[in-house]
Amino acid sequence: MGTKILVIEDADALRKDIMEMLSFEDYDVEGANNGVNGVNLARSWHPDLIICDIMMPELDGYGVLAELRRDGAGLTIPFIFLTAKTDKSDMRLGMDLGADDYLTKPFTAQELINCVRKRLEKVTELNRISEEKLDELRENIILALPHELRTPLTGILGFADILMMDSNDMSGDKIAEMARYIHSAAQRLYRLTENYVVYAQLEVLKSDNPRAELLSQFATGEVRSLVENVAFQQAQYYRREADLELSIDDNAAIKMIDENLKKVVMELLDNAFKFSAPGTPVSVEGVFQDDHYTLTIMDHGRGMNEQQLTRIGAFMQFNRKLYEQQGSGFGLAIVQRSVELHHGTFKLESMPDQYTRVTVILPAVPALEYGIG
Repeated sequence: MGTKILVIEDADALRKDIMEMLSFEDYDVEGANNGVNGVNLARSWHPDLIICDIMMPELDGYGVLAELRRDGAGLTIPFIFLTAKTDKSDMRLGMDLGADDYLTKPFTAQELINCVRKRLEKVTELNRISEEKLDELRENIILALPHELRTPLTGILGFADILMMDSNDMSGDKIAEMARYIHSAAQRLYRLTENYVVYAQLEVLKSDNPRAELLSQFATGEVRSLVENVAFQQAQYYRREADLELSIDDNAAIKMIDENLKKVVMELLDNAFKFSAPGTPVSVEGVFQDDHYTLTIMDHGRGMNEQQLTRIGAFMQFNRKLYEQQGSGFGLAIVQRSVELHHGTFKLESMPDQYTRVTVILPAVPALEYGIG
């Protein structure tokens, strides 16, 4: 079956002409004589592209587009408006609703065909890019997830077996050492599970506007102590207390719940310590200015190139075949989603083998206004 195109036009002669021109190009074409019939046909026939007049009785073109954009399947269908109007405000309205292009009447057959081809080629390219990203995600999941699950589980099971078989002949110090290994592996497994749950919750909140808006209204007051406590804990975990540099303002409350703020700081510092060498500084700076709070975390480690910076996401681990590294790629994805959820901005800058600097800007209120100090 060829590419399916739906033409919604109440002028019978023009609708038939358009359908004939498209059929001559081997497209599979159906027509509807008003907006209501067009919406119903689109929902049942599932066209690859829709050409729709704006001025129609019962339901105009804007209404058709709004109806179809409310349908999940209709979000991805290219939509071309036919209009005798050239007013920029009318065009802006259509684009705001999600139209992909305009054809102004009268138009030639070649203009129609060129417009259709351009929209379909764009869809093909977007589908190709999406498929490449899906293939890359599948590969990363196949490589990363089994490794992240098996490594700690192997350690837990292995040391547990040793304790069960040889504990009677082992010293207390040796048993304690085994227990520490088991505890460390269990923490790694727990964090992977926790990050998966947090990431899933954030993804759900993206489509739950009332809950997301409610969550964004909460604030954390003791920002300095919270950030410093998390920073010290991460530095101690990596035994790099001497590398930690702190400069945190204490005169603001951040509009982010404390658990989310802790998670943001922990994930950013975990990456900073994990991907930089001992003896190099890891700096944390928090500055309140006007109505926002800027948190900047910087390390001088492996860094990322421009292409990698655009591909941050869950299960995205770069150069995994070259480096033995822990992590599922959830960290930065969680930070990015959390910041967006709280109406903040997230900026990532990096140079390979030089530095990585992450800047998070969140809405804030002065501490005295929030009731602190």
